[in-house]
Amino acid sequence: QVQLVESGGGLVQAGGSLRLSCAASGRTFSNYAMGWFRQAPGKEREFVGAISGRGGGTLYSNSVKGRFTISRENDKNTVFLQMNSLKPEDTAVYYCASRRATYAVNSRLDYPYWGQGTQVTVSS
Repeated sequence: QVQLVESGGGLVQAGGSLRLSCAASGRTFSNYAMGWFRQAPGKEREFVGAISGRGGGTLYSNSVKGRFTISRENDKNTVFLQMNSLKPEDTAVYYCASRRATYAVNSRLDYPYWGQGTQVTVSS
């Protein structure tokens, strides 16, 4: 069983930055691809980005490409989401997720393990 704990959310003005972290339990963290998803009120949970087990491959949604960057530190069992140039429409609860495979995918159905989420609010 993998346990995930997100942190780093908060309130930020439009144009600002935040860095989310997700700490994972367990061993062999590099065997797990990691994803970030978000869910705004009244909307479905949507894909933000993902990173392969060793960090060599990343995927991003079109809405965040060029603004958000995913990275990971496997020796610390942690994945990060650096969010720059934030917009009010980025406001959501952000979740990290993991799957026991080395390559990243963008479907939330392929991620069996989820964190509890962290709130990100971007004011205009």
